[in-house]
Amino acid sequence: MSGLRGLYPEIEPFESGFLDTGDGHSIYWERAGTRGGKPAVFLHGGPGGGCGPVHRRLFDPELYDVLLFDQRGCGRSTPFASLENNTTWHLVADIERLRELAGFDRWQVFGGSWGSTLAMAYAETHPERVNELIVRGIYTLTKAELDWYYQFGVSEMFPDKWQRFLAPIPEAERGEMMAAYRRRLIGDDKAAQMAAAKAWSAWEGETITLLPEPSTSDKFHEDQFALAFARIENHFFVHGGWLEEGQLLRDAHKLAGIDGVIVHGRYDMPCPAHTAWQLHQAWPRAEFHLIEGAGHAFSEPGILDQLIRATDRFAGKADT
Repeated sequence: MSGLRGLYPEIEPFESGFLDTGDGHSIYWERAGTRGGKPAVFLHGGPGGGCGPVHRRLFDPELYDVLLFDQRGCGRSTPFASLENNTTWHLVADIERLRELAGFDRWQVFGGSWGSTLAMAYAETHPERVNELIVRGIYTLTKAELDWYYQFGVSEMFPDKWQRFLAPIPEAERGEMMAAYRRRLIGDDKAAQMAAAKAWSAWEGETITLLPEPSTSDKFHEDQFALAFARIENHFFVHGGWLEEGQLLRDAHKLAGIDGVIVHGRYDMPCPAHTAWQLHQAWPRAEFHLIEGAGHAFSEPGILDQLIRATDRFAGKADT
C-alpha cells in the first residue's frame, strides 16, 4: 500500500433514462462503467442531494457496471422538491425496481451519510440481493442523532454558524428546530420558504468538512439545490425516516452474511462516530475504518482513500 487513492477519471454514462414509479414520480437513473461489469448501485446523501458526475468516479470504470439515480424529488427526478409519496420505504422499493430494470440478480450497495441509512434499510429488507455493502458517514436517524445536529450538540462546536441557522426561526419556536423549519419549508410564503431552505442547507454545507472546503459547501448555497435539499431532508428527518426508533441497529443482524466496509471520520459533526462504532459492533463481519483528521464529506482524503480501496478490492483489484 503506498499513497492515498483518489477518484477515477471522469466518465460519461453509457445508458440513462427515467423510471415511472406509478405513484407520481419519475426517477432519473444512469449506468456508467462497463456493461456487464461488476454490478453496483450508488445511493446519494441528503436526502435530497442528488447524484453527480463525481460519484461515478468512486468506481473503476473498467471493472464496474454502476447504476446511479436521483432519489424522489431531487436532481433530475420529477416532480421537483415533491414530498408526496416520498419516504424511506418508497425509495427502498425504487432501488428494487431499478435492480430489476438493470437485470442484476445481486449487486454491491454503496451509500454515504443519508445514503448509508438508505443502504442499511435496503440491505436489511433485501439481504439476498446484496453482494457487498459499503457505507460511509453512518446515520441511523435516531432521536439522539437528530437532536445532536439540529437542537444541541454541534451548536456548541459552530456557534457562529448555529446563529445563522437560528436566524429564520423566532425565539419562541427554537425548542423544536426541525418542526419550526418544516412549517416554513411547506408553507405558502415563498420568500420565507427560500430563506429557510438556504439557512437549513448552509448549516449542513458548512459543517460537513473538518476544515472549510468551498468546493464542497458552495452548492448548498444555490437556490434550487437548497430548496429540494432542505424540503426533502427536513421531511424525512421530522418523520424519523419512517423507521422505528433504533430499527437499523436493532436489525443489523440481518447483515451478518454480507461482506462490508464501514468508513467514518473521527470528527464527523453531522453523524457522531459513536453510531458507526455501534454498527461495527452489531455487524462484525464488516471492516471498520475510523479516519483520523477527517469530518463527514466523502471527498476528505482519508475517507476517499478507504472508499476507493473498498470498491477496488470488491472488484478483485489488487491493493497497491
